[in-house]
Amino acid sequence: MNHGLSNGMSDLIYLSNAKTRSICPENETGEPGKGGMCELENGNARLAARDLGKGWKVNPYIHIPAGTTYEIANIEGPGVIQHIWMTPTGRWRNVILRFYWDGQENPSIECPVGDFFASGWNEYAQLSSLAVCVNPGSAFNCYWQMPFRKNCRITLENIGEDQVTYYYQIDYTLTEVPENCAYFHAQFRRVNPLPYKEVYTIVDGIEGNGHYVGTYLAWGLNNCGWWGEGEIKFFIDDDDEFPTICGTGTEDYFCGSYNFEDPHTHDRYVPFTTPYSGLHQVITPDKLYSSQFRFGMYRFHIMDPIRFQKKLKVTIQALGWREGGRYLPLQDDIASVAYWYQTLPHQKFPKLSEKDYLEVI
Repeated sequence: MNHGLSNGMSDLIYLSNAKTRSICPENETGEPGKGGMCELENGNARLAARDLGKGWKVNPYIHIPAGTTYEIANIEGPGVIQHIWMTPTGRWRNVILRFYWDGQENPSIECPVGDFFASGWNEYAQLSSLAVCVNPGSAFNCYWQMPFRKNCRITLENIGEDQVTYYYQIDYTLTEVPENCAYFHAQFRRVNPLPYKEVYTIVDGIEGNGHYVGTYLAWGLNNCGWWGEGEIKFFIDDDDEFPTICGTGTEDYFCGSYNFEDPHTHDRYVPFTTPYSGLHQVITPDKLYSSQFRFGMYRFHIMDPIRFQKKLKVTIQALGWREGGRYLPLQDDIASVAYWYQTLPHQKFPKLSEKDYLEVI
């Protein structure tokens, strides 16, 4: 094997011609032999390093002033991003992460930082999956492989009112990219509240050849009672009114069952985090079924990607219960991130909402 893509531990025995590189504030270009070269007077941590000087953790982080965009990577390909670590300050929805592949004008990834790392509520919740890990105290990690052929550009835009500080590291290889490799995409959406009897759209307008690989939902309840009866639906290629894939319930899609309840006491939700799915965050207002619960949940289609040849649309219903054993269409606060791979060019994403609409209140 001579390329730099990885299928996990099974690949570690093979030699490769790939060149390992890493970008962080101590080496913003990833060039060989250029790490830790910041002059003391130019470093953000110059006061802490003043007794030691150049080479002693002089510039380990960046400041992003309010209303500005910072380019954290501009890499000439071909290559593959293999791991991203990031730890932010401030409100995680106030900084927008964007990736541009091969000189495309429109980003293939456009998402608030917290939501991209399955942390939409601006509160830490431990998460252990193969694709995304969130570790103490606010350490965001992404392991999606992201190949590019010509160029990769990554930016952080601070749409908030205060300066933020970011530590980050982007680990990648410079290597040939096989012809059948697709480009990674991620799109954020949020509706608050969901209009009565409307279906929430996770993603629409995907056109090209590719495969869907994951969903993150930040779900805030505006009703009492159980909230997860809604079905997820995947409209693939020529599907019109009815989808090819129709789930049986929200907790079923996220690989749980029976309301995510404690099966012994039936008085609480049970958070869980696994390699492929989880309800990793339960923010509790009072007790089971109370209004204003907030949930974070993920489903990564690593072993079961959803293939499409021409187009894809994904929706989910918001359903609870009303008296008489009837479904109740909910009007909840729902935000989502859809993750997928596809060919370029992609369709331009819907315009991201203004800061006040994104805010977690």
